[in-house]
This record gives sequence, structure tokens and C-alpha cells, in this order.
Amino acid sequence: MEIFVPRKRLFSSTTYLFVIWMAGTSLLLFAIATMFMRNQVRPIRRLSAAVEDFGKGRDVPNFKPEGATEIRRAAAAFERMRGRINNALTQRTEMLAGVSHDLRTPLTRMKLQLALLEETPKVEDLKQDLREMELMVEEFLAFARGDGTEAVKECDLAKLIAGVTRSASSLKKEVTLKTSGDLNILVRPNAIRRCITNLVVNACTHADNITVTAERRSTLVEICVDDDGPGIPEFEREAVFKPFYRLDSSRNPQTGGTGLGLSIARDLARGGGGDVELDDSPHGGLRAKIRLPI
Repeated sequence: MEIFVPRKRLFSSTTYLFVIWMAGTSLLLFAIATMFMRNQVRPIRRLSAAVEDFGKGRDVPNFKPEGATEIRRAAAAFERMRGRINNALTQRTEMLAGVSHDLRTPLTRMKLQLALLEETPKVEDLKQDLREMELMVEEFLAFARGDGTEAVKECDLAKLIAGVTRSASSLKKEVTLKTSGDLNILVRPNAIRRCITNLVVNACTHADNITVTAERRSTLVEICVDDDGPGIPEFEREAVFKPFYRLDSSRNPQTGGTGLGLSIARDLARGGGGDVELDDSPHGGLRAKIRLPI
């Protein structure tokens, strides 16, 4: 059997035109889909960046809900949450300011009354107790208040840490500072200064030689405070961050303190999106490690 088909029926002159139209239409639709997806993804990225900045304690002044309906709802929920958190922090700060004034007033009256009494061993004991009460009140208020209302700005951590180590030299302990890399990051300067000061003072209280190192590591800055003191047992290293927790069995109870230094340090570091961890020091004592995001 032989079948004959004309060549004109197998090939049409419009085939190339059809292929060109299909390719052109596909490219046009692909470009439209890409623009649409980009416009939908951009609000999600902005919302993610705003949440991350807020988690690091930074202000997000120009954030506006945009994008699809679901993304706008999520952004509006974030705005309401941020407002409630800021209001709660403001109310707490104002309340603690009033509490601070109310607590200091009776303590001041007690100090004046003790100053009028004759110097005796019992009066001296009462004065010592009063000084300890003042210290506890100040540290408790500092722990509860934090530094959440301080503005975030760019700061050179190398200069900040150098100032802390110079101040620590008044404790008559050897403090060595080593810094490397660019340490300019956005932080709350007073909060971070206090965080580092608490760790350095804690090290000076329990050791003779302290080394402070700071270096930049990809997306964070790591600050280590190493000492040659007695250290802290590994199973107690999380417990010491609890307020008023003291290791009297492993640390000298005569050194004083209220057990709030490490709690305040971690609270201030976490307020800026970082954290404080404890580890073994290569010098034989304790290493307090601060990690701050860039």
C-alpha cells in the first residue's frame, strides 16, 4: 500500500509565526508573574526586617502595612503588639520611678536618725544593714527598669570597653584588653556599658587577673571576659542568671553582692537582641561571653 501526502499539508508557512507568538506570550506572562511575586514578597521582607529590628531593641519609625490583605493584617497585628509593648515599658518605667522615690525617702530618714545616735557597735551594724538595703534597692530597681527607653545609635565598642577596663583598674586588679576588627555597631551604649561593667566587676570580685577580648565574627560581635578565679560549676551556670541567686558554697560569701549582677547583664544584652553565656575560661576560671548582633 502506498500513501501519498502533499508536502504543503505537512508544513505551514505560519508555523514560525505561531512559535514566535507562543514564546513572546510566555516571556510576557513570566515577566508579569515575576513583578507580581516581587511586589508580594517585598512587604513580607519589610515586615521580617521590622520584626528583627524591634527584637534587637531598635526603633522602626517608618514602617507601614502594605501588600496583600493577609500581609497587611500581619503587619497591623505587629504594629498593635509593638504599641502594647512600648506602652507597657513606659508604664513600668514611670511606676518604678515612683517606687524608687518612695523607697529612698524612708531610707534617708533612717540614715539621718542613725547619724544623730552615739557611735556604738550596734549603731554601726545598723548603718551597715542600711547600706546593704540601699544597694539592694538600687540593684533591684535597675534590674526591673532596665534601659529599654534609651535610644539606639552607632557606637564604637572598642572605646566603650576601654573605658570600662580603665574604670575597673580602681579595683586594684589586673585587667587586660584585646580588641580586633571593626566594632562599630548599633546598640544602646549605656545599656551595653553597664552589661560589660557588671561582668568585669563580677570577675574582679572573684579573681586577680581578668582579660577582656572583643572581636567581630560575621554577623555578630563577641565580647569575652575571662578570669582566673574559682569559676562556676557547669550545672549552676544557668541558675546564676536568676535574680538574687548566689553561689555561697562556691564563691566567698564575704564578697557581698545581691545576686543581680548577672541577671541585669543578661537582661540588658537580650534587650539588644544578644545574649550572655558562661563557659570555662582558658585561664582556669570563668568565661562570660556576650554576643551582640550587628
